[in-house]
Amino acid sequence: MSVRVAFPLLGGAIWTGGQTYLRNLFRTLQTTAAERIMPVLMAPAGRSAAAHAAFSDIGELEILELPMALSNRLRSRAMAIFIGRDARLEHWLHANRIDVVFEATDFIGWRNRLPALVWMPDFQHRHFPGGFEWSRLWGRELLYQLQTRSGRTIMLSSEATRKECEEFYPAARGHTAVARFCVPAKPVVGEPDLTARYGLPRDYLFLPNQFWKHKNHGIIVDALRLLRDQGRKVAVVASGNPADVRNPSYFPALLERIARLELGDSWRLLGMIPYEDVLGLMRSSVAVVNPSLVEGWSTTVEEAKSLQVPLVLSDIPVHREQATRDVLFFDPHSADAVADALYKAFEQFKSRPRGSDRVVDPSCDARLRDFGSAFCDAVDLALERDRLLKRGTQR
Repeated sequence: MSVRVAFPLLGGAIWTGGQTYLRNLFRTLQTTAAERIMPVLMAPAGRSAAAHAAFSDIGELEILELPMALSNRLRSRAMAIFIGRDARLEHWLHANRIDVVFEATDFIGWRNRLPALVWMPDFQHRHFPGGFEWSRLWGRELLYQLQTRSGRTIMLSSEATRKECEEFYPAARGHTAVARFCVPAKPVVGEPDLTARYGLPRDYLFLPNQFWKHKNHGIIVDALRLLRDQGRKVAVVASGNPADVRNPSYFPALLERIARLELGDSWRLLGMIPYEDVLGLMRSSVAVVNPSLVEGWSTTVEEAKSLQVPLVLSDIPVHREQATRDVLFFDPHSADAVADALYKAFEQFKSRPRGSDRVVDPSCDARLRDFGSAFCDAVDLALERDRLLKRGTQR
């Protein structure tokens, strides 16, 4: 009998990566572990229609709408922190036969009576506290402290982040698990003239990332200025959400700087575009660039790997763990190093097959199976740890 795991509705307009993560996870579980895990998506009151629309491509996904009384996040957080549990929420979860709760950005209480599996995407607030408002910084730190100190099983997306987790939160040692997510290598169905529709040059590097400060777009701008001054021509196309609620001035300042430097055709900004277009442009690009200073396990890197697109990446531990072929690394703090890597990638990879001539990665199915199996093992670990904790309490 499969384990029913309840997932909160993650992501949305602000954090597109949360929704992408859930979509890929649900697809993976349905194709590789349907007999072990039954995902159940929990939507706040009034948002079930939006959830159905957002996950319409996931066949037979069960979506439950929380009652209005349980959809107040401030009340739920207060109950979880000060009382330790929300009895009404637990009753609702039991009534819907939920076996495990998946926690990410929320906490259901240190005295909750249901097993919980925590996903910690990354630790950017520890690496770059200056990128957060005071309330958001300490809110995230409090969440992670509560989750690790209450004995939950903590799931990370890489060995690099597992090491960081156990360093930052020693209480997590001994009950962490790693599940490296993967993106299905589905054929990209799109217009053959997609680059023409967006007015792009034939040869370009593609940078599809949200415009958050730690994603480090500024170093690319600096590198493009150096390349222009050196007479070396490279075009970078960027797409992604321009909104960063933690640093609302970051994107406007970046735009002002780009205009001041007069980079012209070297830098193309597309903003938010349909996901299928992201994949289509990725497939037609010379290479995919990710200059990020912090990652838990990069979605854009996984997408590029599945489509067998070469990579130009910041030299951080998780990127070294994630990318093992067709990749150039650079120091993300050095504009000179970035400029050299961009130009080298442009020259080295532009003769590779692109667009419909690119073949998807044949090893992707095996990575998907590994992801599904690792997630199931993490759920089993959460169930076993819950049994041990309850047995210890009863003694």
